[in-house]
Amino acid sequence: MSFNLKTSLLFVLLLPFTFFSVFGQGILVNESKIVIQLPRPIILHPKRPHPIPPRPAPQPPESNYTIKSLEVNANVKEQVADVNVSQTFVNTGKTQMEVSFVFPLPYDGAINSMTLLVNGKEYGAKLLDAKEARKTYEDIVRRNQDPALLEWIGNGMFKTSVFPIPAGESREINLKYSQLLKVDGGLTDFLFPMSTAKYTAKPIEKLEINVNIESPDEIKNIYSPTHEIKIKRPTARKASVAYDAKSVVPSSDFRLFYDSGKNEVSTRLLSFRPDPKEDGYFMLLASPQFSADASKQIAKNVMLVLDSSGSMSGQKIIQAREALKFVLNNLHNEDTFNIIQYNNNATKFKDEIQPVKEEIINEANSYTESIRASGGTNIGEALEAALGMIQDKKTPNYVLFLTDGCPTVGVTDELKLSEIATAANKNSARVFVFGVGYDVNGRLLDRIARGNRGQTEYVKPNENIEDYISRMYNRINAPVLTDVVFNLIANSNEQKNYVANRVYPSGKFDLFKGEQLVIVGRYSKAGNVTINVEGKVGDETKTFKFEGNFVDQSIDQSSSFISRLWAIRRIGEILDQIDLKGQNKELVDELVNLSTVYGILTPYTSFLADENVALTDFKANAKITSSNTLDLNVVSGMHGVEQRAGKLGFQKALTLDSFDHNNKDNLAKVEKSKMRSGYNVTSAPNANMRLDKAEAEKSARRNSDVSGRISGYDADDKADTAIGDPKLMVQNINNRAFFNKAGIWIDSTLTESQMKPENIITVKQFSDEYFKLIDQYKNELAPFLTLGGSQIVNVKGKAYKIEP
Repeated sequence: MSFNLKTSLLFVLLLPFTFFSVFGQGILVNESKIVIQLPRPIILHPKRPHPIPPRPAPQPPESNYTIKSLEVNANVKEQVADVNVSQTFVNTGKTQMEVSFVFPLPYDGAINSMTLLVNGKEYGAKLLDAKEARKTYEDIVRRNQDPALLEWIGNGMFKTSVFPIPAGESREINLKYSQLLKVDGGLTDFLFPMSTAKYTAKPIEKLEINVNIESPDEIKNIYSPTHEIKIKRPTARKASVAYDAKSVVPSSDFRLFYDSGKNEVSTRLLSFRPDPKEDGYFMLLASPQFSADASKQIAKNVMLVLDSSGSMSGQKIIQAREALKFVLNNLHNEDTFNIIQYNNNATKFKDEIQPVKEEIINEANSYTESIRASGGTNIGEALEAALGMIQDKKTPNYVLFLTDGCPTVGVTDELKLSEIATAANKNSARVFVFGVGYDVNGRLLDRIARGNRGQTEYVKPNENIEDYISRMYNRINAPVLTDVVFNLIANSNEQKNYVANRVYPSGKFDLFKGEQLVIVGRYSKAGNVTINVEGKVGDETKTFKFEGNFVDQSIDQSSSFISRLWAIRRIGEILDQIDLKGQNKELVDELVNLSTVYGILTPYTSFLADENVALTDFKANAKITSSNTLDLNVVSGMHGVEQRAGKLGFQKALTLDSFDHNNKDNLAKVEKSKMRSGYNVTSAPNANMRLDKAEAEKSARRNSDVSGRISGYDADDKADTAIGDPKLMVQNINNRAFFNKAGIWIDSTLTESQMKPENIITVKQFSDEYFKLIDQYKNELAPFLTLGGSQIVNVKGKAYKIEP
């Protein structure tokens, strides 16, 4: 029998069985006195091949159904969303099911119509407001001794009449509703609830979400903080957003923000401040004016720098040539360019930068095709040749620099090469570096890119070079505003008060056509603020002003995602500073604190998920982290590259869902690379001393066991066959982390003092006192109790231990 929790919809199935479970997004309500709970995800971990259920669960009767797909189509126009949800499921059991359909309403948005069709036939239903729905949710929790539905206490509900599903037959369910969307900070907020899917025992086969947006003004910012979306803009006033996935277990609701306006650049400000005594968190979205007119493109200069040393032979040089030809054939008529290949020496296609003309592009393609791999790697000469050729500071200058190895000819010292690049870059070019394979010096490449306002990309073995370079070029193909600077200034009669701090990305940057810029930071003072945006179009400086507001104290958790996204990027910045400048106590302490509070694990803090590690023993945890970050002394090889690729994932994070997925993979890959490399990083600053194989494996297995449980991958990158770990070590609810310590979920915000036995208040799960607490604290407590089992949670400075 398979359990499937697949959509954001709940089915209440009223059966003649004493059974309660979830299929798809469905719930089978237990009508007897027998307590049966929702199934929880189970993963078979390679080190524990036999799954251990999180708590005893009786065997279900011979009745089930499976959902093949979920498709959500929404049309949004002037703040109103018309939503159509379609899914097909099959009763694979032996008994007819009597089904009632329950749907938690998204947020408190006004639903003005809702209909349910089953194979084209409409069924009656009623809308329950939050107060009425609360009783229904709570009754199910009480009856079935299961806290899962506590997550939706406070939400309204849509509930239908009963309809049958005969055994062996399929049904297509269509739900249609219209909703008035929330607007916050000028951003329209579309939400489709999918978080119930985390109770599935089998992944969704096919998930599709399509949102079409139409606006009377130009659509500017389009951003999802939860999922990695694809955006198409057929016109300035229309946009389509798509998300699709296969064999996936959604862990969060789908959320989408957008705005519209008439300005050349649009900025929108969102803020979150749970504690008015602490700095708040903000997110600034910026998007340039949409223009389909290619004649209005800003001219740019592109320098293509290709490593043609002997190690590039074979497929690498073939792919690199194709990548260069892709860029050449996609330059605009007003652009300029040149090509430099380097091995023992640097060789220019032409002595001067070239205009884009048909005959010159044809010659450049022919020159590219003639490039062959031989000789050594003179990175320093190549950098000087490329950057020294750039003379025009008014034009946006971009250098695409590709290498597959460490410097072997000329200057080879890492710091000196970085200084050469900085000194040669007299006209503010942005340098994008592509490291191919595992033989590169990752820290050197990061130094060059970071020191020249660029970015590093790592092309792993068996990955295609052309894919990476073409993707990067498509991003920078059409600059709209260059050397952009944002300032947030408090509105007051006093002298200018710059209230933003720890902002990422920091420094000057460029805005490109179609790009959605997401800036996160902290703020020290609440109230109205002026957002000053200054940038250049050619040699003309343009200034824009916008108004925003920093909230004094947030009344709910709807914007809490901002704090977690900021923490992810801040961790990326900390790791970069430790990598490029060396570690210090302050950086290590902050890394441990952020990893603990937000449950954001890095290769250097993954030990926090070990059930024997006390979260409140900060001194010991900082000491272990300090030792672990010495791994960054490994600058090349598989371990050196995987660490830097993982660091880049923190720095570039845009959405929480994609970051969490990628970070789980990165944890497993870094541990795998450490095991294979066998570096004794604790005693060798240059990371050249190796352990014997047995000792190296013993050292890496300690973290590999933990990261495997977090990621669902073993040390050989083989995915486990099921979906959840019975001893899943870290879970995040409303951007608060809970760690599983010896079978008890521990709230990461608890202090050492709160964790003293005399300060812990014990409450029996599902007792009258338990429900009184839920009623007292409502959504400040209820969502955290969905973990089930034993847990200690921090509410208003008090530690409550929930005992089954």
